[in-house]
Amino acid sequence: MASDGGRKQFWKRSGAKVPGSIQHVYGAQHPPFDPLLHGTLIKTGSKPPTTPVKLKKVSTFQEFESNTSDAWDLGDDDDELLAIAAENLNTEVVMETAHKVIQNHSKLQEQHKLQEEQLQEEKQVESAELSSIAYGDNRLVKSVSEGHTSSSSDNASENSSMQRSQSLPQTSTPPLVSGMTDHNTSVTPALTEREASRLDKFKQLLAGPNTDLEELRKLSWSGIPKQVRPIAWKLLSGYLPANVDRRESTLQRKRKEYFAFVEQYYDSRNDENHQDTYRQIHIDIPRMSPEVLRLQPKVTEIFERILFIWAIRHPASGYVQGINDLVTPFFVVFVCEYIGDSMFNWLEEEEVENFDVSSLPEEVLQNIEADSFWCMSKLLDGIQDNYTFAQPGIQKKVKMLEELVSRIDEQVHRHLDQHEVKYLQFAFRWMNNLLMREVPLRCTIRLWDTYQSEPEGFSHFHLYVCAAFLVRWRKKILEEKDFQELLIFLQNLPTIHWGNEEVSVLLAEAYRLKFAFADAPNHYKK
Repeated sequence: MASDGGRKQFWKRSGAKVPGSIQHVYGAQHPPFDPLLHGTLIKTGSKPPTTPVKLKKVSTFQEFESNTSDAWDLGDDDDELLAIAAENLNTEVVMETAHKVIQNHSKLQEQHKLQEEQLQEEKQVESAELSSIAYGDNRLVKSVSEGHTSSSSDNASENSSMQRSQSLPQTSTPPLVSGMTDHNTSVTPALTEREASRLDKFKQLLAGPNTDLEELRKLSWSGIPKQVRPIAWKLLSGYLPANVDRRESTLQRKRKEYFAFVEQYYDSRNDENHQDTYRQIHIDIPRMSPEVLRLQPKVTEIFERILFIWAIRHPASGYVQGINDLVTPFFVVFVCEYIGDSMFNWLEEEEVENFDVSSLPEEVLQNIEADSFWCMSKLLDGIQDNYTFAQPGIQKKVKMLEELVSRIDEQVHRHLDQHEVKYLQFAFRWMNNLLMREVPLRCTIRLWDTYQSEPEGFSHFHLYVCAAFLVRWRKKILEEKDFQELLIFLQNLPTIHWGNEEVSVLLAEAYRLKFAFADAPNHYKK
């Protein structure tokens, strides 16, 4: 009991603050006292209590509601609220403001449409701008309508538009992949920030009075933007000079020179001395890989002239099966120079064969044919021993490939040897066709970006690419336990879905192998 009395006395002590004393808590559930709202609870002139006051128990909910006020109860009448709104807002002002908002929104939509149209127009003239950067002020392609002079600038612009529309691919052939849209009306996807930056670097480099070829090789090693690939390939192959002012005259001279060869030699294709060469070319062209444009009579005619003239001018080797494949990348890339981005989009979607080459003007086709001939000739000058009698260059490279693989992946090498698979049985084609039969065309073009950037890309660096290519399939190779299955796999590697990413990894591994073995040829010999 004493303890109970002490507890009662404890709460009757002075009002000084002690630890644990109860203080007012203000918040959503306990708002501070408002004299205006709670005047009946606080006596006039009295000091607000410092300790909680025990309220009188309310007997019913009605009594509790009558003694309780809420801020939301003030002016809660709907009619009163509507009256206040009517007094403060003017209907005319409201309607005028709403009309302005709608007008502004419509203007923004129109501006957005105009911007999209301007972007499409800029993309359409981009190829023309690149041509002016690469070759100077003179245009390489002149349509019949441009041959007639016109006093009106409007007529000139109309002629240019008609020329471009005539050079675009026709859609008479349905796309091979169902559900694909017409490439003539498709919009080229926007470049990423990195792609735009690389393209700007190439444009700046090519626009200079003298292109720095060493810098161009450095930039091109990791891939060339499709918009500048034609001019870059012509420079890297040595077909065009670095000086911008000399390019146009060089193109005109070399093109005339090529067609002088055609006029001089092509009629002799049916002579007894040359008919075997021409017959072999005529047989091989339908076998071109990949299946690009090969069924078109115009393409067959162009390829026959290119290959026959090259064989006549190189009697040491003459024409050898496989050389026909080496024309294809140059031909496709140079066709793209004249028809803009649509061809490149088809390359990515494997719709190249839908393009009708005969829709291009005859003068354009002649330019493409001559340029392809000279660039292919530059390539073959570095690997001509691959195509002379008994093809000693290929024999040597296949032997080097075998020695290199035995050092970098002895397990794969032993597995092939154990099942009596000879490197010549699968790697001969890799060397003869530069992997064109092993990877899609888009991958070949990407490989050639790097090959043309390397000092001896086709003759030397290709060896390390083949080594990296073989080792890449080591898991599948080791799983095969039969000669026939191994050979079938190595001759039909699953690369149909390859793209730039796979090729970049392959090239990086090839560069690592070159760095390790190229300057130490005895290092990979046992």
